[in-house]
Amino acid sequence: MTGNQKAAVIGSFVADALSLGVHWVYNTNVIDKKLGRVDRYYDPLTSYHKGKKAGDLTHYGDQMLVLLESLSNSDGFDGHAFADRWRLFFAGYQGYFDKATTATLANMKQGRDLTACGSNSDDLAGASRMAPLVAVYGHDPDQLVHSARVQTSITHNHEQVILSAEFFARSVVAVLGGQAPAAAVAATVAAHFSNSPIASLVSKGLESRNRDTREVIAEWGQMCSVEAALPGTVHLISRYADDFKTAMVENVMAGGDSSARGMMAGMILGAAHGMAAIPETWVSGLKAGHRISRLVDSAAVGES
Repeated sequence: MTGNQKAAVIGSFVADALSLGVHWVYNTNVIDKKLGRVDRYYDPLTSYHKGKKAGDLTHYGDQMLVLLESLSNSDGFDGHAFADRWRLFFAGYQGYFDKATTATLANMKQGRDLTACGSNSDDLAGASRMAPLVAVYGHDPDQLVHSARVQTSITHNHEQVILSAEFFARSVVAVLGGQAPAAAVAATVAAHFSNSPIASLVSKGLESRNRDTREVIAEWGQMCSVEAALPGTVHLISRYADDFKTAMVENVMAGGDSSARGMMAGMILGAAHGMAAIPETWVSGLKAGHRISRLVDSAAVGES
């Protein structure tokens, strides 16, 4: 595992933790008034994450940690092992249950194969938790794509979400191979997704790189769906391609489902620039930081 592979994982986790304070706050005036510029961790403003504190993860980040634990305890990615660990995690979870989680758990209770229980949610979040796979398969495009698609489908069995997972998997491999973030995204969509349902969404994001972040994300929607979150994520990657910190802060300041956008953008920009680009205070302030670092190293030991 390279340093940039590890940074892709850590970058995704800190992006989620940074978003916790204002996650699902859609009125950006509230963000400005209550917190100002969000460049550090805050306790959550909304009741969705009741009980969580600054430096904690949202329920998206918690699921990403479950994936990382699964990788650390298995010989590479195992869809059934991840699905079972995910199911057991939510058996005693005290955090927020979104619709995708509730629907998937209900399907699992019916006795279906654990890898065939995914909801029909079109939220990008199911794909956004994929970063731990980069620690293990960042050098293996085929396996990374396969694993990213499967882990997504376990809870979000929706064509656009699964395609989004594949798109970002191929993009992060290109970035790890030396391509600049925006160029990697553009090349990936041209080579693999030119006729796919997500091609126009990626193009929107790339074409917006010179526009104001709040403006474009408000225009497309701050929501969780791929239709809104995918172009917003690509906008962040292309507009702030050389500035991890600013990308993460501007993402949060745009409001809405900043976690799903940030986790993906954090993965790509972390892969591009390494640990040096991630603010040290964000890394040290991450409550699960030591555990995450240990698990990343452990997962990478078994990379194949």
